[in-house]
This record gives sequence, C-alpha cells and structure tokens, in this order.
Amino acid sequence: MKHCARLRELIRGGCVAMPGVFNAAMGRLVERSGFDALYISGAGLCNATAGVPDIGLLTLTEVAQLAGYIARAVKIPAIVDADTGFGGAENAARTIEEFERAGLAGCHIEDQEFPKRCGHLAGKTLVETKEMNEKIAAAAAAKRDQDFLLIARTDARAVESFVRAVERAQSYVAAGADAIFPEALQNEQEFRDFAKEVKAPLLANMTEFGESPLLSLEELAELGYRMVIYPQTAFRVSMFAAGQMLRDLKKTGTQKSWVDRMQTRQELYDLLDYDPTK
Repeated sequence: MKHCARLRELIRGGCVAMPGVFNAAMGRLVERSGFDALYISGAGLCNATAGVPDIGLLTLTEVAQLAGYIARAVKIPAIVDADTGFGGAENAARTIEEFERAGLAGCHIEDQEFPKRCGHLAGKTLVETKEMNEKIAAAAAAKRDQDFLLIARTDARAVESFVRAVERAQSYVAAGADAIFPEALQNEQEFRDFAKEVKAPLLANMTEFGESPLLSLEELAELGYRMVIYPQTAFRVSMFAAGQMLRDLKKTGTQKSWVDRMQTRQELYDLLDYDPTK
C-alpha cells in the first residue's frame, strides 16, 4: 500500500502517534520502535540541520530534499511541516507537487503571515481567511494522489480567539483541506470543544513547554483526535543528553563513563541495515 493510502487507513482506524524527527536515522529509530507513522518537524529541520530558529528560513527545495531523505529511509508514512506553503497560492501548489515527489504522505500549511513564528510564541500575525482558502484550494487541486493528506493549520486561537479558530477551520475544510491542525489550544476543554465543532480529522500538537497541556494519546483519542505529533521531543532529549556528555568530556578528558549509555556500533549498523562483512 502506498504511504498516502496507508496514512488514511491509519487515521480511519484510530488515533495515530507521530513522533517528530529531524533526520533519517531518527526516522528509522521511530520505525524500529514500533510507531506506525512519523512527523518531520519544521523546527527540527531548522534547528538540527541549519542551526537556525523556526522562522521559515529553509526553502521549499531544502525542506523537500531533507524530508525526502527521511521518507525514503522508512516504510511508514511521514507527514511534514510546510510552514506557510512557501509563498502564495501558486507556491502552495508547487509545495504539494514537490512533497509528493519526495515520497511524503501529507503536510500541513499554516495561516500565519510570512515570516512565521513558532506556534507557541507571542507576536504571530495571520493572513486573511480568503488568502488562506486560496492556498488550500490551490494545494488541493495540485494533488496527483488524492490520498495525499492536506492538513490546514490555524494559529487563530492565540491571535484572534477560540471562536475564530473554529470558524477558520470550518472554512478551510470547505476550501479543500483534508484535516485540521488547531495550534496552541490552551486546555483540555478547548480540545474537546474544537473536536465537537470541526467535522474533519484533527491533529493535536503535544509539544513541550508550550501553551497546550500534555494530554495522553488515549485522552486525545477519546476527545476525537486522529493524529498526535510530538515535534521536538526526541530532539530535546538528544540535545540534553549530548550536552551533559560534552560537559563531562571537557571536564574529564575521556568519554569512558558514557560508553554504556551510547548506541553501540552494532546497534547503529542494525538500524541502518548495514552488514560490514559484505
């Protein structure tokens, strides 16, 4: 089954956990850990690959190439953060074409103005609903595989109001979005109420240190959500552990105390399906 069709099947059957990854090796690790799908974090790509903040500094070409490495390294579906669609309606259409070509199963496009900001920071501004609807319609029309999942993200809760977030989401569904991603909902009741008002598959963002409470997969499934992403969890844990090791290496001049806390050479080879004897 193609990745796009497989993702559709998964969300019809329940709520899908999608850990965020920032490179292909982490994508393989997510797959080996038993997850059915993964999320390619825009923040992760910016932070880990380019060492820059999540403010839309990577181009479509760069994101498609990086996401393509990940999608081709795994057998499970992958969705990717498309920021604001890399421009206007025509750019959003080309974004879908490039992501389909790269092997992605879906993407989300948000209604922020460019340059965008992290969805859990203050100072965001939104495009008019009409402009966002034009992007969604163009992106939907560009799909070659109708199973490719076009997710519309709205940041309206933090900028306008909860009611406006619902209204925008309903408008985006009418424009052609297959699913909705309400960013930065502020409590469990808002997650519940949003699911009651918006009749489409919903994606919940369980990022740490943000505006939303950290609800469990089971809780979100009961509220009506079909996808849950953990964008920077693996990245943050990796960076925390690496920071501790580097401080210790600088202090002691040896990594000996960290050997039993490392992935072994053989474990890495196994992850990469690499047999060094051949």
